[in-house]
Amino acid sequence: MLNSNFRKKISDSWFSYLQSLICKEFENIDGGQKKFIKRIWNKKNSKNGGGTSFVLSNGKIFEKVGVNKSTVSGKFKKEFRSRILGASKKGIYWASGVSVVAHMKNPKIPAMHFNTRFIVTSKEWFGGGMDVTPSHRDFKEKEMVHAMLKKVCNQNNKNYKKYKTWCDKYFFLPHRKETRGIGGIFFDYETKNWIENFKFVRALGLAFIDISKKIINRKKNLKWNENDKEKQLFKRGRYVEFNLLYDRGTKFGLFSGGNIDSILMSLPPKAKWK
Repeated sequence: MLNSNFRKKISDSWFSYLQSLICKEFENIDGGQKKFIKRIWNKKNSKNGGGTSFVLSNGKIFEKVGVNKSTVSGKFKKEFRSRILGASKKGIYWASGVSVVAHMKNPKIPAMHFNTRFIVTSKEWFGGGMDVTPSHRDFKEKEMVHAMLKKVCNQNNKNYKKYKTWCDKYFFLPHRKETRGIGGIFFDYETKNWIENFKFVRALGLAFIDISKKIINRKKNLKWNENDKEKQLFKRGRYVEFNLLYDRGTKFGLFSGGNIDSILMSLPPKAKWK
């Protein structure tokens, strides 16, 4: 049986590798001219970890894409402990994960989000998922995304229907009474069978790359106009509302003393509201 420190080390190493792989693949997708800019950050107490953020802006495909990886530890404030599994007594935690948000230049290509994480309090669990947010309807694209996510779930003995429903409920704006996009899968508090959960998290990371490439290659040459861009900017406004009001990752980052710029990396470069 793997001990807790070894599980942490393996998870942390995978997230670092996945971050570098995503950056490499996305630079290639974008045509290779633009490169990710790397920024390293540390928590105020450097012993409590930090992270690396990679951002590519004004590319051929990506208007802005951020790939963030962090590994942090510490103690939650008392008012936040009850919200985190296993943290209610001592509040001590360790967390590592990678997150990606891609906003596209071509409004016909949807925004994409992915994250996976491993968190240790008095409990240990994996969480994460991916979803797609288009500003233009495309039923075939929706079918393709969900078919690929269903496949990776089935191959790893995970309940796709449960994860899909969880995603639909999570990525929902109550004040607008509308979903953020076409959904995907979302899961949290996966505490049983660490090895099987780790295999699934790895498979999902690779599947995210495959799905992203398939979506982009299918649409990268589509023509668009200013009306299409305007529609995208309004949809991005909804994205901003969700991330600032409801997103767990944003709240976790803020309450765990993470780097503000990296936490808000997911926000689009431009957005509009009516």
